[in-house]
Amino acid sequence: MLIRKAVRYRLETTPEQENLLARAVGCVRFVWNRALALQQSYLAQRCGRFSYGDMARCLTTWRQSEAFGFLAESPSQPQQQTLKHLDRALKDAFDKKSSKRFPVFKKKGHHDSLRYPDPEQIRIDLKPQDDDGRSVLPKIFLPRIGWVKFRKSRLIGGEIRNVTVSRAGGHWYVAIQIEKEIADPVHPAPPPWAVIGAWRICSRCRMGPCSCR
Repeated sequence: MLIRKAVRYRLETTPEQENLLARAVGCVRFVWNRALALQQSYLAQRCGRFSYGDMARCLTTWRQSEAFGFLAESPSQPQQQTLKHLDRALKDAFDKKSSKRFPVFKKKGHHDSLRYPDPEQIRIDLKPQDDDGRSVLPKIFLPRIGWVKFRKSRLIGGEIRNVTVSRAGGHWYVAIQIEKEIADPVHPAPPPWAVIGAWRICSRCRMGPCSCR
């Protein structure tokens, strides 16, 4: 059967890469907050709720505008992904069967992260040595960020499905969600003595469930 799990590694970023990641995370936060404000405004005026498609078209307009053109300097897919997360959060909030609350605005420094949903955009270089024979750390390629070194503390061990970059405790981390095939769990058959014992206990009950206890 197929299972999915995430493996997390610490990134070894350069100052330039830290700046690029901080800007990318800030853009994701800006898109979430602006889209949420727009949703709140429309709901307050009883104009309905924007769909993900509506918000995605707004994002395209923002990235092409002079006022919000800075969004185009950061990767687009994490910004699109945060709109999908917002759309899901709004649907859950209006679902009477769900206990989840209405989404809130994001603050800088609180759960800073961005997700690359397309595995085709992600590449990993696990070579232990460079062309001169020197030991090097493995690297992961993140669109608009470049090749970033990371500390491979465990095997990746599967096919990459998506990648999430986050900041915690002054460090950047990458969580790689993988998918892999594992054998179906096998439930061992009961030992013969257990079956015989059960038959002896219930031998008086000719048919149906045991009623002799």
